[in-house]
Amino acid sequence: MQQLNKFKNGGPSTKLGASPCFEKRRITGAYLTKIKRYLFLTALLGLTLAGCRKFLEIDAPKTAITQANVYQSDQTASQVLTGIYAGLSASMQSLGASFGSLFYVSGLSADEFTLYDQTDAGIQRYYQNNLSSKENEGIWGKLYTDIFTLNSAIEGLNSSTTISPTIKKQLLGEAKFMRAFYYFYLVNCYGDVPLVLGTDPEVNRSLPRVPKATVYMQIENDLKEAKALLNEDFLDATLLKTTSERVRPTKWAAGSLLARAYLYDSKFNAAEKEADSVINSGRFALVSDLNKVFLKNSDETIWALQQIYANATFGYNTAEGRLFILPSEGPNAGVSPSYPVYLSDYTINNFEGGDLRRTSWIDSVVANGTKFRYAYKYKSRPSETVVKEYSIVLRLAEQYLIRAEARARQSNIPGAVADLNLIRARARSATSIQTPNPLPPLSTSLSAPQVYVAIEHERQSELFTEWGHRWLDLKRTPGFTDASSTRADEVMSTVTRAKGGNWSPNWKLYPIPIQSINANPNLAKAQNPGY
Repeated sequence: MQQLNKFKNGGPSTKLGASPCFEKRRITGAYLTKIKRYLFLTALLGLTLAGCRKFLEIDAPKTAITQANVYQSDQTASQVLTGIYAGLSASMQSLGASFGSLFYVSGLSADEFTLYDQTDAGIQRYYQNNLSSKENEGIWGKLYTDIFTLNSAIEGLNSSTTISPTIKKQLLGEAKFMRAFYYFYLVNCYGDVPLVLGTDPEVNRSLPRVPKATVYMQIENDLKEAKALLNEDFLDATLLKTTSERVRPTKWAAGSLLARAYLYDSKFNAAEKEADSVINSGRFALVSDLNKVFLKNSDETIWALQQIYANATFGYNTAEGRLFILPSEGPNAGVSPSYPVYLSDYTINNFEGGDLRRTSWIDSVVANGTKFRYAYKYKSRPSETVVKEYSIVLRLAEQYLIRAEARARQSNIPGAVADLNLIRARARSATSIQTPNPLPPLSTSLSAPQVYVAIEHERQSELFTEWGHRWLDLKRTPGFTDASSTRADEVMSTVTRAKGGNWSPNWKLYPIPIQSINANPNLAKAQNPGY
């Protein structure tokens, strides 16, 4: 039984960060009735940092669910976290500058996409690395709104005396996992950020930015606690029964995100150990058929977001499939539905001969004599009405790549190469006359610099268009020719110029939205450089 099937006939309307390339959708009464209960519970708690207000101090009806009694029963408490997942899934459907569309806007910021039509000024700014503080509220605002909700959930769960201990333990683990997940993207999009861990609006609205190291410490602590709290098995909506649906976080999801956080935080030994634990858990396996990796509940899936829109109503499985799979007419913009991007030559040219990822995960259309290639990891086209795919957030292949990089940074070149070769072996095509030596295994005699190049290459080939990996990798990786700079500085100076912009090292961080700066005096003089 699907975890979020109660959402299947609708989703929330376009919110903060709206863009002209958003689709216009008809919001029906049935849609509102289906979704409002769960998202109401989340919205009830989700007060923004810039304008946290007290609820009206009036007596609530005895049957009403209020902030005071959400955590009095297992059912209503679990619905708050379900609402978080549903809201995140829903935000992915709005193809503009929102956190749910990070897979889209970060690809624009990097070298993954070509923007077909630059009539949308907001999206064009991401593409040309030319943001201003007037944009970007959709990412910042969504993350902090949900963090406030999660803080409220943690406080409510800890103080509750009526929730079952088993349910409380799982929900606390989920809340801490999600808080770490959101802070991971905040710190990587904005650098130093306010660390909001409570629900007092007077305190929250004036918090200063704290160093990245402090934020990473909180992320890692939350994930270590989440690992200890979360179940090892996937649980259904009751949190009492196991299920095949891989849509609620588990101990292994927390470990996977922790491995990534340690890698980004240069704690390479810890990153290797966490990735090793997930890989050797026996719970997950690389899917041999690349065409089946992104099917819902595949063996490779560690955590996914379930689609909450009914295909009969809105006509697609995943936001990735909806955005990336081009119609026969090719890309377009300014119409509904819009298909504004296709894969860049930088992405296409990264693949070696005999790499099945090039043929299985990329497709093309020819329109007006021009070939446009698009990401085809998610294969359910907008016209399909059967849900076959979920948006995968964490999967096993990334853990091998994390372990490979962690090993390389500890001078374990043979171990790093072994992990890279596992990923390459899955992607290797059969030998042919045209490709007599397809995707050959890497040699263990490679030098450390050569392995670092190979790691970037494999991450780009394996993780393209997924959750901002390419953009974040470019920003965090030391330069190959100048280790004092980053790969973003080496790559994006040329790419941004080709896209019509001018690169600056400042553009590695997005600007703090002006709305938040105006609302918080401690942010007034703390804007990221260059904005």
